[in-house]
Amino acid sequence: MRKTFYGILMLALLMAACSGSAGSNPASNAGPTTVSGSVTYTNYFFTSGVAEPEVILEDQGGFVTRDRKFVIPVESQVIGEITSDFYTSPFTYSLSLPAKPNGTLHDVDHDKVDETGVMIFAVAYWTNTWGDPYLERRDQGGGGWSSAYASTKVTDDRDLYLEVYGGKYLVYAPDDKQQFPSAFGDDKKLFTDDDPIMDLPAGWSVVDLDQSPFAIDRSEKPTIDLYEPESAALVDFSSMSYTEAFDQMADKFKNEYAFTDLKKIDWDAKVAEFRPRFEQAEKDKDAHAYALALRDFLWSIPDTHVGFSTDLLDGDFATETAGGLGFAMRETDDGKFIANYIVSDAPAELAGMQWGAEIISLNGKPVSEIVEATLPWSSPFSNPTIKRLQQLRYATRFPLETLQVEVVFINPGGSEQTATLDVVEERESFASASFYAGQSQTALPVEFDVLPSGIGYIKVNSFLDNDVLSIQVWERAIQFFKDNEIPAVIIDMRVNGGGSGWLADQMAAYFFNKETVVGNTAQYNKGSGEFYMDPGDEAIMIPPREGLQYDGQVVLLVGPACASACEFFSYNMTINDRATVVGQYPTEGAGGSVEDFYMPENITVQITIGRAVDANGDIHLEGRGVVPTVKVPVTFDTLLSQYNGEDVILQAAEDYLLK
Repeated sequence: MRKTFYGILMLALLMAACSGSAGSNPASNAGPTTVSGSVTYTNYFFTSGVAEPEVILEDQGGFVTRDRKFVIPVESQVIGEITSDFYTSPFTYSLSLPAKPNGTLHDVDHDKVDETGVMIFAVAYWTNTWGDPYLERRDQGGGGWSSAYASTKVTDDRDLYLEVYGGKYLVYAPDDKQQFPSAFGDDKKLFTDDDPIMDLPAGWSVVDLDQSPFAIDRSEKPTIDLYEPESAALVDFSSMSYTEAFDQMADKFKNEYAFTDLKKIDWDAKVAEFRPRFEQAEKDKDAHAYALALRDFLWSIPDTHVGFSTDLLDGDFATETAGGLGFAMRETDDGKFIANYIVSDAPAELAGMQWGAEIISLNGKPVSEIVEATLPWSSPFSNPTIKRLQQLRYATRFPLETLQVEVVFINPGGSEQTATLDVVEERESFASASFYAGQSQTALPVEFDVLPSGIGYIKVNSFLDNDVLSIQVWERAIQFFKDNEIPAVIIDMRVNGGGSGWLADQMAAYFFNKETVVGNTAQYNKGSGEFYMDPGDEAIMIPPREGLQYDGQVVLLVGPACASACEFFSYNMTINDRATVVGQYPTEGAGGSVEDFYMPENITVQITIGRAVDANGDIHLEGRGVVPTVKVPVTFDTLLSQYNGEDVILQAAEDYLLK
């Protein structure tokens, strides 16, 4: 009898346990404890400069209240673990939820009754640059909420700009008396008065915004993937025919290119000019002809940021630039063309050409005409000054089949000479004229020193390198200059191809003592067909703590190899005349933001889609760049000094400060 009772008891307990595992397990009722998922990215710039990628539990208080300056509280941030190779898409993550989070509470049922409310979180990807692993305001781009690579789907349609329209939220209710929207209201917005409402259980819940009504997931380990937004994902025309892809590309430029009006571009005329070449390449199944047509179309757009991957044309470049004459030349301020580099034992030197020779003509044509007609492989250009410098560089390059070139020149103190120079395979003169000549490939993103004059010197080589390393060296330099009472600093921006505009803005902020609006960016709105600039997108400089603010004199060195984000930094330093700008030439004049897209034959094209403006709403960099306020002349003497190894621009900056 006892055995039978025991057996019945155990059977009852087993049945109860089985019943609980199906729907009433206490652990299941507690809601999610761990979330995991994947992050897929296609954008080339996604990993650029990233040193500390993070996936965090992101407090959505900013979106709930539509506060674009909302700073995600440190105490609310829960940092997840990246569980696969971040640099290979997709990567995966895992995040453990706290038993009781420290997010901001929001009463979102809009019943006009004051209630405790709920904590609302998204899972979001961020990159950390400043300070400890938690995200401070500068890491957060000034504040707000995630619009990319998050568990929520956020629109970039300017009519509903940055509104959440789908995805998943993690919601924590402190008790079982709280409510949450069950669907979007008629206004298609969340957390507004017309939202229908549903009850929430206590604890954690995953709310799926893609179902109608919203679904609640209380599973212990839900999967939550992060979304790459349409605006970040690369548009893909690669599967189309050459002509179809051209039509799509031309339409994209016509609608989305940022500076059509500024540059007075007639896109219909360009289509009429170039489309027949794409049609012919398609008819002939000629990938090379297609690549040349694409090159010439893009080169016809005067914008440094416009470009493409040139793999199919690398042979053309090598062939067309293989031959040289053994000299390179620069143009002086008074319009003379000076041989500023002579290759030893090359045709020019063997013919008697000396350093400093004035070049009069090439093959019977005035050298000015030759330069003007030269189309550099580094095309296109925003700034005519930069184009001229590259034309000078390419004017003395020839295919080897050219064999010989007649050159008329005048050596210093001599008379006019004519020589027939062999075209030989030499690249030394070509390399000498590069904007990056002498730049070390192992240079750190930021380097600093104190010059013998006692003036501080910082060289910023990139805003696209390791962000954390850049800031650590930057802050060390600033701290060193302050600790040692260095009275003035020279910032060398002459060889910096750009990168992160936000990083550039915040590095400039170390020379200011209050927040400063530096500009904004307008982009194409598909809904209205017009360019739109949201006030909440204003770019600002956020100064660091007072101990890292440098208030001494500053001189900025610029040149033609300072482009894009480098120019934004340089422009920022001119605000309130904070720095004096010294140089021989202006910066590149590349004043926009870009995106890439795919074309046939595995070619990637870059287009300027953001129209950058200053705080007054005026286009301030595109086509013009940052112009030196102290111009170092380009003369025979300064070119000779540079040839002999003297940095005449740095010396001019020191002289300015010492005087």
